[in-house]
Amino acid sequence: MEMEERMFKVYAAGDEKIQLKVIPGHFATPQSHISHYLEMTTMKTRCAEASRIARYLSTKYETSTPVDSIICLDGLEVVGAFLAEELAKAGVLSMNAHKTIYIVTPEFNGNGQLMFRDNIQHMVRNRNVVILMGSITTGETLRKCMESILYYGGTIQGVSAIFSAVNKVAGLDINAVFYKKDVPDYQTHKASECPMCRKGEKLDAIVNGYGYSKL
Repeated sequence: MEMEERMFKVYAAGDEKIQLKVIPGHFATPQSHISHYLEMTTMKTRCAEASRIARYLSTKYETSTPVDSIICLDGLEVVGAFLAEELAKAGVLSMNAHKTIYIVTPEFNGNGQLMFRDNIQHMVRNRNVVILMGSITTGETLRKCMESILYYGGTIQGVSAIFSAVNKVAGLDINAVFYKKDVPDYQTHKASECPMCRKGEKLDAIVNGYGYSKL
């Protein structure tokens, strides 16, 4: 059966118009092997869906939490822009001189480390930062992002994601729309310990925060 034919939908608690498309199978991420691929393309690219997700995530932030920059990974700049708008409407404080929130995308260098170019470092240095991700599986990419932000002098005020398989990383709570409990039988394993590999099950696709490539 083709990947797309196995797909089912999971609905967000409290807002059934937010739908996560889930495809069961055997998938390899850069850090692990997972039992379900989470299709988020329309969430990232359709204004109506991106706005709805941003509104959902914004309710977790107190107006007393200062936010100067939203660091977007996994192609979530559209959601990030809407999240900035929602936080501003809610009265969340921006401490920078322009009284607005920056939307920032880091780069990965050849060693897999996150870096910020000289022209955008001022959007991180001495700024209150929220990290926005599509999917958090092991938390390894998030840890790298946190280390990079701290290296460049930022203060991490929160972490938001569409899906997270973990509730905390480095002591910080993950504010997600969907959690592991929302996806039945979701599993993540180190590649060397993957039970699907041991059973001889072939990989369906290589996946990352931007999508999938079938094998």
